Amino acid sequence: FVGNAQEVGRYSLILTSRYSFILTSIEHQCTAPIRLTVIMVLDVLSLFSRLNEQASEEILKVEQKYNKLRQPFFQKRSELIAKIPNFWVTTFVNHPQVSALLGEEDEEALHYLTRVEVTEFEDIKSGYRIDFYYDENPYFENKVLSKEFHLNESGDPSSKSTEIKWKSGKDLTKRSSQTQNKAGKKRQHEEPESFFTWFTDHSDAGADELGEVIKDDIWPNPLQYYLVPDMDDEEGDGEDDDDDEEGLEDIDEEGDEDDGEEDEEEDDGDDGEVCPK
Repeated sequence: FVGNAQEVGRYSLILTSRYSFILTSIEHQCTAPIRLTVIMVLDVLSLFSRLNEQASEEILKVEQKYNKLRQPFFQKRSELIAKIPNFWVTTFVNHPQVSALLGEEDEEALHYLTRVEVTEFEDIKSGYRIDFYYDENPYFENKVLSKEFHLNESGDPSSKSTEIKWKSGKDLTKRSSQTQNKAGKKRQHEEPESFFTWFTDHSDAGADELGEVIKDDIWPNPLQYYLVPDMDDEEGDGEDDDDDEEGLEDIDEEGDEDDGEEDEEEDDGDDGEVCPK
């Protein structure tokens, strides 16, 4: 490098629109050779960024292909899950993040939930939809409740959902007296708003944690949460185990004492005593 002004100018014209803030900062702080080197590094970074964009597009195409191939397996799984009573309510109650959003009456309503489906839009990157299928129930008229998440071309997220047709006096979003869940376990925090307020909340679609949890954590493998053991039962088992261990210790201590007595008897026998007939 010789710091040729023409070379610096040529690279500057090419990259000014992309890295103008950097070029401005080094204009009066660096010598011509350093400015040229920095500009060339920026050029390499630009090519690297372009390669990453190309890789992302190709990865997306592969994901789109396999997303279609997964659908028959998801369908078969849904058919099998439908044979398990209370599968989805159990799965949601066992999930730590979802459970924190459930009150007693929410759980009662979720007992009528028979199927959950997550569908990513064909191009994947523009969003997804979550469908909740319900049997006839005393809470609302809908057979399906859905919520969609969209990402427009400018990258702005938005969401929309089914309007819940509540039956008279059954609107769970207007109740605040839920104090514990169905199993009678006391909540460790203040009772949250109803789970069903999620269908009406579109204030910040880009930060919808529940939607992301269902799509990315629960949907790929709901069985892992359905099979989670009840924590109260685990604690009870732990207490039983402690009792068993204490019992074993007592037995060991008694056994040690008995062994000592037997040893003494054996020693006495060595002194010439005849064993009793």
